[in-house]
Amino acid sequence: MMSRLVSEADSLERQNEKLLKITEVLIRRVEQVTNDDAAAYEQFQRAVMLEDQVRSRTRELEDALNLLNQSNAQLSAAMREAEASRNTLTDAIETIREGFGLFDGDDRLVLCNSRFGMFMPDIRRHLVPGLGFSDYIDHASRSRFIALPHGMTPPQWADRRRLRHREDHIVFNIAITGDRWVQVSEHRTEARQTVILQTDVTDIMRTERRARSRILDDQSRLIAATLDHLDQGVAVFDETRALIGWNARLSELLGLPLTLLRIGTTADTLTGHLRGATADPATVDALAAWIDGAAGRPPALWDLTRLPGTALKATARAMPRGGFVISFTDVTPEREAALELLRAKETLERRVMERTLDLEDALAAAERANASKSRFVAAASHDLLQPLSAARLFVSSLPPEAGGPVLAKIASALDSVEDMIAALLAVSKLETENERFDIRPVALGAMLERLDSEFQPLAAARGIGLKILPCSHWVESDPTYLRRIVQNLIGNAIRYTEAGRVLVGVRRRGPMVRIDVCDTGPGIPEDSQSLIFEEFQRLGPSRAAGEGLGLGLTIVDRACGALGHPLSLRSVVGRGSCFSVSVPRARAARPPLPRGAAPAPPASAGRLVLVVEDDDEVRAALDFALTGRGHDVVASASVAAGLALLAEVELAPEVILLDFQLGPGLTALDCLPEIRTLFPAVPVCVLTANRTPEVAAACAAAGVTLRLKPLDAAALDAAVRSAVQIHAE
Repeated sequence: MMSRLVSEADSLERQNEKLLKITEVLIRRVEQVTNDDAAAYEQFQRAVMLEDQVRSRTRELEDALNLLNQSNAQLSAAMREAEASRNTLTDAIETIREGFGLFDGDDRLVLCNSRFGMFMPDIRRHLVPGLGFSDYIDHASRSRFIALPHGMTPPQWADRRRLRHREDHIVFNIAITGDRWVQVSEHRTEARQTVILQTDVTDIMRTERRARSRILDDQSRLIAATLDHLDQGVAVFDETRALIGWNARLSELLGLPLTLLRIGTTADTLTGHLRGATADPATVDALAAWIDGAAGRPPALWDLTRLPGTALKATARAMPRGGFVISFTDVTPEREAALELLRAKETLERRVMERTLDLEDALAAAERANASKSRFVAAASHDLLQPLSAARLFVSSLPPEAGGPVLAKIASALDSVEDMIAALLAVSKLETENERFDIRPVALGAMLERLDSEFQPLAAARGIGLKILPCSHWVESDPTYLRRIVQNLIGNAIRYTEAGRVLVGVRRRGPMVRIDVCDTGPGIPEDSQSLIFEEFQRLGPSRAAGEGLGLGLTIVDRACGALGHPLSLRSVVGRGSCFSVSVPRARAARPPLPRGAAPAPPASAGRLVLVVEDDDEVRAALDFALTGRGHDVVASASVAAGLALLAEVELAPEVILLDFQLGPGLTALDCLPEIRTLFPAVPVCVLTANRTPEVAAACAAAGVTLRLKPLDAAALDAAVRSAVQIHAE
């Protein structure tokens, strides 16, 4: 009801006025009523309550109105203050003598003063808030008031200016028409806004120009011109550390304001600027310490990095009378090139590693193939030597009158085949990395005596004089390979000497003993002296195939290399050659045998020999050869069968000859326990074509004699009688 009588749209004064009238009417009606009607009294109570509510609402509305008025007053004051501040900032910027421009983080112009761009009035109309920085540069580059460097177009100048804009702090000069100059300083704030200051430095430039023209003579002008043409930035200071000379490149490299580059500027000003413009404060401190040093200080060199990433090399040198020169060189391209080289090196190293791994795989494959080849050659040589041994036994067992010249040729052919197989086997063993040598003291005198007996018949047959000088030296070497080295050298000398003689001698050379094999042969040309050590190479007239494969010197070269025995050659064409092998002297020589202590000659009576050989042809040849030499032979294909046969005839053998390989997985050493059980005192001799050191060591450890195939009848007879003689001793 009350809302119908009093409208909320009315003002407070109007609402109060209506409420007062309503109250008066109600009171008047109550007074006119003379009876105590309950309804009238209730209406009066409602009117009183309504009046209280109206008064409370009125007070609330008055408070709200007061607060609103206060807020409006404060807002108005703040707006007036902000406007005043803006006007103050604008007035302050306007009072700056330089041109001022502020770009936001998006490179949009926020505000500028009237002097911003004052040197290029033709672009002033474009300098309004919201102008992009790139557009501003385009307008500036096309201004007719700007004096571009010689040969530079407006687009080129604009591109260079945008590139400089990437730096946080830059200072540079712009030439204006009419011989005027403007220095532009551009700085980035923490909020990534850009502040640009444009300063008229025309008076400074002209003053400096006049000052320079007054104080510089012709020589100074020449020096200044030289400095201006240098790619380095140069600063020259006198003994008071005051700047007396510089070039324009110094300002470009260091971003120095032109106001700092004037006569009399101190070196401290330069180092102070460098501390804020480079990323190397410690290096700048070192430069400052050098400047503060005593006269005559040595030259110094530092590396600096000017923000954001220009690499500089600073060089300082003292001058006479206390002055000094500091130069700065931009080495950014060299630094980048070095990084590229480093990356290229890493890439190359990675590729080299990959290729190395490939080569290692290929080398491993080659080594496996070489080992397989060596094993094949050894196995093939062993298999070839078996029938060769049988053939030699048969041939050597025949009386000379049985074959005459034919028998001699067969024996010679078999000797050649044996030499070839032995040479191939020797080369194969030397190519095997696992080949081990039996290094021990060797008596050279005894070895040379045996070689003398071996080669005298061959030398006499060729009409060559062979002289091997006696010696008493002991050396440290593998006796088998050392004998083969000297044997091949002597045989080679006899083979290639048509007439004259071959001389073998031994000389002591400090801790070494040198074995010389000299001949009077045709000599070896110097350009062929390395060729003769290669496989299958023979110089001079072609010889019969039976005289070797051309592997003799190859074996000598490889054996000397493997044993560590230096090999040398001296040769004169038409006069002969001399091969020399140097061998270390033995630390402790074995005492020589007393004179007359030669072993007793073998008895002429035959022996009862048990021969065990699983190859039928070789077994028959052994039986034939030993029987021809007066021995009684019991031949068998296995140890068990041979022992059974002896038990059947109730005989005990005097010598037992065993082939080393008696079947798959079975060797003569495996059968020794069975033999020793029945005949513990009977000497055992093992025959084999296997020339590995492991077999020789195993036989020596088992206490049995080892003889290498092939053997002729005489060698076989000597082996039997020698075994009996050694056992008797």
